[in-house]
Amino acid sequence: VRLQVQNVEKPLYRGTFHCFQSIIKQESAFGLYKGIGSPMMGLTFINALVFGVQGNTLRALGKDTPLNQFLAGSAAGAIQCVICCPMELAKTRMQLQGTGEYKQKTKNYKNSLDCLIKIYQKEGLRGINRGMVSTFIRETPSFGFYFLTYDCMTRYLGCEAEDNYIIPKLLFSGGMSGIVSWLSTYPMDVIKSRLQADGVGGVTQYNGILDCVRKSYHEEGWRVFTRGLTSTLLRAFPVNAATFATVTVFLMYMKSEDNLSECEPAPVIHQPSSL
Repeated sequence: VRLQVQNVEKPLYRGTFHCFQSIIKQESAFGLYKGIGSPMMGLTFINALVFGVQGNTLRALGKDTPLNQFLAGSAAGAIQCVICCPMELAKTRMQLQGTGEYKQKTKNYKNSLDCLIKIYQKEGLRGINRGMVSTFIRETPSFGFYFLTYDCMTRYLGCEAEDNYIIPKLLFSGGMSGIVSWLSTYPMDVIKSRLQADGVGGVTQYNGILDCVRKSYHEEGWRVFTRGLTSTLLRAFPVNAATFATVTVFLMYMKSEDNLSECEPAPVIHQPSSL
């Protein structure tokens, strides 16, 4: 977020690792965890919603085809925006608060919940949903590629329940799915972050998505749309590897328990949808 929204004329950070070092030096290690309350409150519901909607949509579509995997994933991505947008708004505002200050002199928000309450009091529902359209544009195709990639990877690697290497295969498939999903719509993530951070210093720069794209490109060129990509990908692989592997193994375990109770053999799992 800090790399995505920093002033190009007076940049604070030269890159991912310089940003990492600067935060620790200037704000202590706790600076790396600013805004953590928002994801902790929302990610549980988001993942439950995403995997639930994706599975039910795929069953409603009937056939387990690559196109249906993409459509089911896209549907899941679109619906979870209702939670994702306010969550990321609070996270963005909290992460930008007290930039470069070891002890925050100006603390507008006590925590993520306080942040959302104050935004609502000042701007209403429109303020809480700032960046909703850009979030929708980012998340819908992103989750489509997310589930499509995982389906293709698990099929290609032959992920079966009795495979001794099932966990490494699931971790690799999930990690690659995360990377592909972020690469597919990353420029829109930059725009979303800039829109949600707009007005933090009391000055509003952008009138909307197109205005933000135009001004960002005019001032910084095409590279602006890759700002923070390295840190995003470094995060994406382990996070999504853990997420997909955990969900898949849990569902495999639950189905095998059901089958054992019915005296049936353990299932062969080719992709998450077959769970």
